[in-house]
Amino acid sequence: MKKSVLKISALFLGVTVFAQNIQTVSNSEGPVLGYSADSGIKILTVNGKKFKDLNRNGRLDRYEDWRLTAEERAKDLAAKMSVEQIAGLMLYSGHQSVPAPADGIRAGKYNGKLYKESGANAWDLTDQQKKFLKEDNLRHVLVTTVESPEIAARWSNTLQAYVEGLGLGIPANNSTDPRHSATVTAEFNEGAGGQISLWPDGLAMGATFDPELVKKFGNIAAQEYRALGISTALSPQIDLGTEPRWYRIAYVFSESPELTTDMARAYIDGFQTTTGKGTAKNGWGNKSVNAMVKHWPGGGPEEGGRDAHWAMGKYAVYPGNNFQTHLKPFTEGAFKLNGGTGEAAAVMPYYTISYNQDQKNRENVGNGFSKYIITDLLRGKYGYDGVVCTDWLITANEPKTPGLFAGKPWGVEKMSIAERHYKVLEAGVDQFGGNNDKGPVLEAYQMGVKEHGEKYMRNRFEQSAVRLLKNFFRTGLFENPYVNVEETKKIVGNPDFMKAGYEAQVKSIVMLKNKGNILPVKERKTVYIPKRYSPATFNWWGIYTAPSLDYPVDTEKVKKYFNITDDPAKADFALVFVKSPHSEEGGYSDIDAAEGGNGYLPISLQYQTYTATEARAKSIAAGDPVVAPTVKDRTFKNKTSTAANFTDLQTIENTYRAMNGKPVVVSVTASKPMVFNEFEKHADAILMNFNVSNQAVVDIVSGTYEPSGLLPLQMPADMKTVEEQKEDVPYDMETHLDSEGHHYDFGYGMNWSGVIKDARTVKYKK
Repeated sequence: MKKSVLKISALFLGVTVFAQNIQTVSNSEGPVLGYSADSGIKILTVNGKKFKDLNRNGRLDRYEDWRLTAEERAKDLAAKMSVEQIAGLMLYSGHQSVPAPADGIRAGKYNGKLYKESGANAWDLTDQQKKFLKEDNLRHVLVTTVESPEIAARWSNTLQAYVEGLGLGIPANNSTDPRHSATVTAEFNEGAGGQISLWPDGLAMGATFDPELVKKFGNIAAQEYRALGISTALSPQIDLGTEPRWYRIAYVFSESPELTTDMARAYIDGFQTTTGKGTAKNGWGNKSVNAMVKHWPGGGPEEGGRDAHWAMGKYAVYPGNNFQTHLKPFTEGAFKLNGGTGEAAAVMPYYTISYNQDQKNRENVGNGFSKYIITDLLRGKYGYDGVVCTDWLITANEPKTPGLFAGKPWGVEKMSIAERHYKVLEAGVDQFGGNNDKGPVLEAYQMGVKEHGEKYMRNRFEQSAVRLLKNFFRTGLFENPYVNVEETKKIVGNPDFMKAGYEAQVKSIVMLKNKGNILPVKERKTVYIPKRYSPATFNWWGIYTAPSLDYPVDTEKVKKYFNITDDPAKADFALVFVKSPHSEEGGYSDIDAAEGGNGYLPISLQYQTYTATEARAKSIAAGDPVVAPTVKDRTFKNKTSTAANFTDLQTIENTYRAMNGKPVVVSVTASKPMVFNEFEKHADAILMNFNVSNQAVVDIVSGTYEPSGLLPLQMPADMKTVEEQKEDVPYDMETHLDSEGHHYDFGYGMNWSGVIKDARTVKYKK
């Protein structure tokens, strides 16, 4: 067989040079190659086509040949990698901010100094980043807050140039949690907001009942992500919202299996499909963004609504024997796409122990440790062979009490960190979220060698490496991982994208009540907007926030349509902004535990003080073998809680009284279902949004837009029906009946003509 003639090119026609010494070279029938002139790699010319010599050996290796399939290239590269390099590929970094702050989980230093004292550029790599990239061989980086799109792009280029010069020249696969929503609320959407188009997220997107809108969002978001240097989205969250008290219900699409399935499919198709110039085989290309769908096998049915980020919420329960329904958004949506990419590129299991669902090994361990959940179900029964990545910190040690935030090794608390890594590998998982250190992965490898032999473990590592590397090759990272900073500034948050996002926000708002058709208010009337009291609170990271009293909306934007007064007597109508009831403790209190209780409290969906007289007398699941071994029951029956923001109810009541019969419009920003019977009778109109802009609410009040959103969840009649519903079953609550005879049920919403009946309500029914 005649060998191809190789030639290292010194001069290229059509070479483009960007800032940071990044160059590109074109192929007449093939991809544009991007590389750093400082990384040490050269360009090979083979039969007139150009390739990057990533390992700098002077010849074209199969993994460097863009003419081959992603599978062929991944297998070749995996075989060339050392065990240490594959261990690094299995790591997924902790949260990285650009530039790094001085403290917290995202802290970092530059040449041993904090950013402000270092003289470093905002886009420089931290000492910690250089270490985990070079010494630990890490190539999956989670990006959170960034100073600006330009800084993000420059940082990504700096990072790619750095790793391009290391070893086999494997690029970085940068990722992000959702960042297109309007507000930051937790570690899993820490990059939200900023200079990027702002869209409905979770329940807000679900309220549009419009999968095509979700697909459009995915396409736009993917363009912005790639312009930022991001090639993997740690989304969508397609858990079913069947437990109304669950903290993360705000980020699901719906409690409807059918609606959630269609939304999941549309979202992933939008993100993963490259269209137009740059299209590669099967829909993948250099405009694609890998979607990591979460959380297999569904994290929604948390007992009592407590969340598995903490030991207090480690169990998902199935009193309705409805486990199979929670799989549908994955098996019928994420794994059966309409687009050419076929299925979601990656899957993240949730922290939860899917209690008593292991039909083979009878293990009650977190889903990321469960061989039954990952190998027997996900890979075996459903044939998924993409990347499986643990949720963050499941191999780390748990905290001293069930209510503190730390590692989440549910069900394997007594194992060592290395033993947990080995159990994850044995379960069939490929990657460790939130771990920057290859050490425990290599220890796990040696455990496997001892049990199965070297050949078995080498094959096991290569199996995961191939899965991981395919997501690099399919998105074009090996050919050109760099971004054009000037293009980034034009793409991210451009006016067209911002407009599309805002219009989607408006479409997500649900009008629940419009007594006497008081809305819209098209005349220039005078409105009274009470200031909103925000109580002192602790955020997701336990940081204290002082109380405040301020307008809940930009009054300058309100003045575009209405006159504003601080005197209700002078107002034509009132517009009251409140938030849904919030239980500060989240279902657990260290104080209660210290005083002799079991620590568990009710999560209330009402403002007024609530006593859980109808709660389950004995919890379905219990057990904290390390930090709370004596707690055998997690019931909160007959315990009491009060919403931290109970003053919102007082604001509605006082406004109703002060308006003395004049119209009162209530706008609720909700993060979960809520009990409306406390105040509905005091409101002439009610608008409900799921964490979108209050300006969008004002635009509906004024009639600039017409409401079209539908409830993606049931709104309970009272807390009794909340306690009696089953965590894993959709549509099993008695819903609120308002003064106008309308049930606040799934799929309900109003427009100016009355209750909405359209193609969406016909297609998506209980």
